[in-house]
Amino acid sequence: MKKSILLFLMVLGGFNLTAQEVTLNYYLPDGISYDPNIPKPADIIGHEVGEWHVTHDKLVHYMYQLAESSERITIENRGSTYEGRPVLLLTVTSPQNHQNIETIRQQHIALSEGNSDTNTTDMPIVVYQGFSIHGNEPSGANAGLAYAYYLAAAQGPEIDAMLDNMVILMDPSFNPDGLQRFAYWANVHKSQNLNPDNNEREYHEVWPGGRTNHYWFDLNRDWLPAQLPASRARVESFHKWLPNIVTDHHEMGTNSTFFFQPGEPTRVHPLTPKMTQELTAEIGTYHAKALDKIGSLYFSEENYDDYYYGKGSTFPDVNGSIGILFEQGSSRGHIQESENGLLTFPFTIRNQFTTALSTIEAGHNMRVKLLDFQKKFYADMRSENSRSKTKALVFGDSKDAAKTWHLAEILNRHKIKFHELASDATIGGKAYKKGYSYVVPMDQKNPRLIKAMFEKRTTFTDSLFYDISAWTFPLAFNVDYAELSSLSNAGPEVVNFQRPTGRVNQKSNYAYVFEWHEYYTPKVLNAILEKGLRAKTARTPFTLEGTRYDYGSIMVPVQNQALDANELHTFLSGLAQESGVTIHGVSTGVAEGIDLGSGDFEPIKKQKVALLVGEGTRSYDAGEIWHLFDTRYDIKITKIGTEYFNNVDLDSYTDLILPGTGWGGGTMLDKKGAEKIKEWVKNGGTVIGYRTTANWFNSNEFMSLNRRKDTLVAKNIAFDQKEDFTGAQVTGGAIFEANLDRSHPINYGYKNDKLALFRNTNIYLEPEKNSYDNPIQYTNDPLMSGYISEENAELIKNSVPFKVQRLGKGRVILFTDNTNFRAFWYGTNKLLMNAIFFGQMM
Repeated sequence: MKKSILLFLMVLGGFNLTAQEVTLNYYLPDGISYDPNIPKPADIIGHEVGEWHVTHDKLVHYMYQLAESSERITIENRGSTYEGRPVLLLTVTSPQNHQNIETIRQQHIALSEGNSDTNTTDMPIVVYQGFSIHGNEPSGANAGLAYAYYLAAAQGPEIDAMLDNMVILMDPSFNPDGLQRFAYWANVHKSQNLNPDNNEREYHEVWPGGRTNHYWFDLNRDWLPAQLPASRARVESFHKWLPNIVTDHHEMGTNSTFFFQPGEPTRVHPLTPKMTQELTAEIGTYHAKALDKIGSLYFSEENYDDYYYGKGSTFPDVNGSIGILFEQGSSRGHIQESENGLLTFPFTIRNQFTTALSTIEAGHNMRVKLLDFQKKFYADMRSENSRSKTKALVFGDSKDAAKTWHLAEILNRHKIKFHELASDATIGGKAYKKGYSYVVPMDQKNPRLIKAMFEKRTTFTDSLFYDISAWTFPLAFNVDYAELSSLSNAGPEVVNFQRPTGRVNQKSNYAYVFEWHEYYTPKVLNAILEKGLRAKTARTPFTLEGTRYDYGSIMVPVQNQALDANELHTFLSGLAQESGVTIHGVSTGVAEGIDLGSGDFEPIKKQKVALLVGEGTRSYDAGEIWHLFDTRYDIKITKIGTEYFNNVDLDSYTDLILPGTGWGGGTMLDKKGAEKIKEWVKNGGTVIGYRTTANWFNSNEFMSLNRRKDTLVAKNIAFDQKEDFTGAQVTGGAIFEANLDRSHPINYGYKNDKLALFRNTNIYLEPEKNSYDNPIQYTNDPLMSGYISEENAELIKNSVPFKVQRLGKGRVILFTDNTNFRAFWYGTNKLLMNAIFFGQMM
C-alpha cells in the first residue's frame, strides 16, 4: 500500500483541535444553505460525525429519520445479515422523479435491452454509492452520515438540477455486522484525551477484527459469487437498476494517503472495454480537483488493479458500468500518528465525503456520455456475440443435482438466462443428464458476464495481481461443461427456478442405500448419526437391484436401530426431501460385487469436530470452515480459541481442524499446545491442517514432509524492480488439475478421475514412493486457469496437495490449499467432509 496523507495540522489549524471539537461544518462545502427541517446527524445519534465511531444501529436510525423528513429520500430494507441487521438502500432524487421512479428505472434498463430509439438527452443518470464493505474501514460509513444529510438538506439551484438529472442509490453500510464489531472496539477504548500513540490498544483490535462479516468473509470478494446475504441484496439492486457509476469506499494503511481509480493500467481484465478506463480517468479529474481544494494528498494509476470481477469496484466494469475504488489512509480509531503527521478520524471522513460529492458532480456533468457508453456497451456485445462460433454452454454433474443447481443459482442472481437440457446427452465424452444439467445461450443481454464466469485464461499482460487470477465457476463447482455450436440441446427456458428435492424411492424393511455423490450427503449422514442410527460406507462399488453404487455409498440397515421401520422411513424421507438426496429402499443384501453384510462396509462413527480459531490462525480460512459446517451441512462445530486451548480437554472430540497460520505466518500454538494435540492424536483423534499448517506439522514432528523449493536468484534486477520480481512469484489464486485415486476415502463422492483444485500458496510437496499413498496428485501439466510463475509451474508438476499419515491410533491429515475458498468453491468441499467422516479409514 502507498504511504499516506495527513495534513491535519494544515487543514484544521492546530494540535489542540481534537476530534470532539469538529462540527458538521468541517465536512460540508462552503456557501450552501441547508433546510432547517432536516435533522443533523448529532440531533439523532447524539454526537457529531467523527466524534465517535457510529454504530450500525445509530446509522440505521438516522437514515430512517432522513427518509421521514425529506421528500428526496426513500428507504428500503433489502434483507438481514447473519446477525439480523438490516441491509438498507436509500434512493435519493428529486421529489418529481420519485413520483415517476419506476418509469425512470424501466427507461434506464431499456438502454441495455437493445432499444436503439432510447434517447439519453433528458434521461437521469444512476449512481450507486456504497460505504465500508470492510467494517474496520469505517470512514466511509461515517462519511455517509454527513453525505446523506447533504443530499437531504442542501438547498439551491445546483443541488436541485443535480437531483433532477440523477438517481442516487446509497448503501450506507455494505457490511453492517463488521461495522458494528469495529465501532464497539474503537469506542470502548477511546480516551477523553485522545492518544495518537500507535501502541495504544485502540489501534490494535482483537482477532478476527471488524473487517469481515459474521462468518469472517471478506464481502468485497463476493460480488460475482454472491454467496452471502448482504452480497445478494446489493447484487439484486445492481441488476434492478444497472447504475452508470458504482463507488466503493475503503481504507488502507495509516501511513498511506488517498487513492482513487483508475489503478495499474496493465492490470485490467481483458473483458473490460478500454473506454471504461478512459471514463474512470475522466471521473478521476473531479476527485483530484476536489482533493486539491481541501489540501489532501492522493495517488492514482498505481498499486490497485481491475482484474477480479468479484470486487465491488471491478464487478461493474463487466456490466457496462464504471466501478470506482476509493482507499483512504486509516486512523483505525480516533487519532493516530503517521508518517504524514497526525491522522484524525474526522480527516479521513472528510476525504470520503469530498469524493462522494465529486462523484456525483462528475456523474452530473458526464451524464449523457456515461449513458451513451452504457447503451453502446450492450449494443457492442450483441454484435460480438453474433460473430461468435460458440452459441451456448452446457454444464452439469450427472451424479449431483444440488451442486449444479447452486451454480445455476449464481447465474439466476445475475439475470443470466438458462435452459433445461432437452434430453440426456453425451457431449465431448461427458454424460449430461436431464434435470442435472443446464444450457446457457450466449445470445442474451450480457454474454461478456457469462464469459467472465466460464472462461479459462492462462496468459496475462502483468504478473502481479491484487487478488486471485482465476475463478472459473464450472471448475470451482467441479461440474462438466462444454461449448456448443448450436442450441439443439436446449430445452425450455428455466423460468420457475426451484431447488431440487430428493426422496426415498420406497419403504424398506431391510436397508436403505444412497450414493455419496450429491453435495448434501454429508448433511444427511450427520443427521443419521446424530439420531443415534447406525450407518456404514462401502469401500468397494457394487450393484444392487439394478442400481450401481460407487465408492463411499452409505448403507443404513433397518433392523436393530433406534427407530422402528416406519419411523426410520419417515425420518429418512424428511431428510431426503430437505437435502435433495435420493435414498433407495432395498429388499435384499445380495448384490453384484460386495453384499450389504460384507466386511468392506465400514461402520461410521458419530463425529464431534473442533476448529482452532483466534490469534495466530487465519480468520478467512477459519470462517469458511465454520460457515460450511454451520450453514451448509448443519453440523455442530466447536470453535476453540488459541488463548485458552491449553486448558481444553480434547478427549470428547473426534476431529480437530487447524485452519492455517495468520497473516504474519506466526505460531498458532506453543510447544505445550503442540504436544497436547500430538498425544490426543496418538490416542485416536484426527487432526486436519490447512495451508501453512504444513510448516507447523513439520516443525512439531506431526509429519515428515519433503518440500520442493525454488532456487531462483535475482539477476539483472534493479532495486526498484525488487517488488515486481518477488511479487511475480506469488501464486495469488489459480486453478490446477489433479489426478484422483477414487478408491481412496478422501475421494469418495467424486465421479471423475480428475479434479480442479484452487491454490493460493507455494507449498509444493514431493509425492510418496507408493502410488496408493498419493490419492490426489497434480498432473504433469496442471495449470487450468490463472497465473503461476515459470519457476513455480515446474515445482507444482506431479506434486501432491494432500497428505495423510498415521500417528499412534490417530491420523494427521494435511491439505496444502483451501478446499472451501470464499464459499463458492463447492467442488472441493467434500474433501473436508471425507476427512471428517472417513479419516480413520485412511
